[in-house]
Amino acid sequence: MTIGRIRKALEGVSGIHVTAFDAEDGIDEALTGEVVARIARAGIHNIVTGGNTGEFYAQSIDEIQRVQRVAVQAVRSVALAGGPQAIVTAGIGRSLADAIALGRSGEAAGVDCLMLHSVPDPFASPAGIVHYARMLAGKVGLPMILYLRTDAIPIARIRDLAAVKGIVGVKAATGNLLYIADCLRETRDTDLQWVSGLAEVWAPAHYSVGLRGFTSGLVNLWPERTLAIHAALGAGNYEQATRMIDEIAVFEQLRATENNGANVTIVKEAMQILGLPVGPARVPGTPTLDPERRRTLERVLDKWQLPKLR
Repeated sequence: MTIGRIRKALEGVSGIHVTAFDAEDGIDEALTGEVVARIARAGIHNIVTGGNTGEFYAQSIDEIQRVQRVAVQAVRSVALAGGPQAIVTAGIGRSLADAIALGRSGEAAGVDCLMLHSVPDPFASPAGIVHYARMLAGKVGLPMILYLRTDAIPIARIRDLAAVKGIVGVKAATGNLLYIADCLRETRDTDLQWVSGLAEVWAPAHYSVGLRGFTSGLVNLWPERTLAIHAALGAGNYEQATRMIDEIAVFEQLRATENNGANVTIVKEAMQILGLPVGPARVPGTPTLDPERRRTLERVLDKWQLPKLR
């Protein structure tokens, strides 16, 4: 896999697949593979396994590694059948030892790229994060994307991170446009690919300051809409993109409730309403919806008139 192809895929849609759980709360590998294959067949450019929508922090290291293998196999099966050829990015992180183990297992499974989750340690320092990234890059052989969920890292440290060998992109998941613009300005002399990490609703604003490509959890049930929004933004048609985003706004607002704790729950409940029994979100996410939000979600899906997923 060339760096050029990875950067090109990052300019597209990075779809984060859900992880299906069975009745005993174990990984349902067959159903998870079905979800990934469906996203790949739709033409999503970069399929992210072990992302937040995939419940990275609610799984054991062994479970994440199993899902890495499932995702790679599903994407390969689609390509071998003559379908689109997506790249696969594996989320890694937690302790340095865990991140190294996940990076190496992802490489062994055949993923193309790694995404370094934000460090959850409450005592993580900007300098420590740079050191963490450097140590990790020396232990894994695949290109890495940084997941930047904060605007609290000084721009000088962003430059230090950009200089880490092997880092090819940044997934920017902050609404601070001035901060993002400063980051882009200060790393313009690098080859970093800056990607919008706040999904469809924030993509137009992020595109306006220079990001390209965006992430999506909506791809799990409506990849066609996500790709249409991406095409409109790529053509510079912000008005058309905004109209399509307006139609998914209530869905995304529901995901943002409970301090984003319903983010995965809404996606999984929608998939189950559409006939795919992917199981509930694991705690500490919101396991189930209250009746009012469930009714709102059902009204949204009725309005969209999506076909059954199975």
